[in-house]
Amino acid sequence: METIKNILAKYEKKTIELVILEQLLMPFVQTYDEFADQVLQLEDEKILDEIKSKKRTSRKPSLAYHYRIQKHLLTEDYHNEIQIYRQLFHPALNLDNYYGKDPAIWKQDLPYVTKIDQYIKRFGLPTERVPAPERSYELVGNEKWIVEQGGKEVLERLELFQLLRIIPVSEPLMFAINPRNLQEKQQLHLIVENKTTYQGLLPALNDSVFSTLIYGSGKAVISSIDQFSIQFPVKAEHHFLYFGDIDREGVSIWASLNKRQKVSLAIPFYKACMAKTEAKGKENQRENEQALEGFLEFFTNTEQTKIRTLLKNGYYYPQETLKTKELQWIWREIDWTTMTFES
Repeated sequence: METIKNILAKYEKKTIELVILEQLLMPFVQTYDEFADQVLQLEDEKILDEIKSKKRTSRKPSLAYHYRIQKHLLTEDYHNEIQIYRQLFHPALNLDNYYGKDPAIWKQDLPYVTKIDQYIKRFGLPTERVPAPERSYELVGNEKWIVEQGGKEVLERLELFQLLRIIPVSEPLMFAINPRNLQEKQQLHLIVENKTTYQGLLPALNDSVFSTLIYGSGKAVISSIDQFSIQFPVKAEHHFLYFGDIDREGVSIWASLNKRQKVSLAIPFYKACMAKTEAKGKENQRENEQALEGFLEFFTNTEQTKIRTLLKNGYYYPQETLKTKELQWIWREIDWTTMTFES
């Protein structure tokens, strides 16, 4: 349950005006007197420190017009609690990520963290990979917890997901293999968003320097990329490149994928698309400015401006703007190894 102190701890600024404070405390009080009592109590606890230059109201009880929030006092007990549990839990459980989180997240996670601690103390860290539902049942007695009920996020906060050797539940990754490159110490893998591009490039795979051609199937690759190391257990230094539509959806897919698996943009394909005539449409796609910023870092300033203007005006470049012969020529003729391994 949310408390006044939790709300103040999450408030972004270090100072707060009385009118804003009143809005935040509205769910907890019914009258001005109740509001004033809460504020004065927070003053007494030194959590709210009056900014004297802003003066106080003439209304009784009198309150300051502006306060400084002493946030270290709001989190002190919470941090002390985490410190205590750090001493009690198995060293594999990393609690550092909780210091910057809302205390409510810690309280919500704690029963599960306790069960995980008991499991590791009893059995140790597992040595064999098993599917997520099986590991989920072992850890907390609920086979749906990891995949469907937020368990994966808890394990990632604890930095345990990889250590617990969990096989993610997702669709298999779809890809074709170039057998000529399987012995290379550094290997390239191209992920393409759409089926048409995959089919166009497939005949040229064995003539390329790439080890695999991966069909992303739109957003599906975001989760299925976790299967790569299981489906392609080749020991090498793997480098992934991505080619998708130049539209907001394509940008977002790359950004989400890049969070799961580092993947660069296959720039020669994108540059070839930008030399074509843009298409009109997809104005209703949601914009993700953070994703776009990361995407644009691969392009020159002039190209960045062109892409921003393109998307702003409701235009885009589909992968299909490149014909099969163009796709295959780019894949065969570009020096991808120098571009990727030396960047």
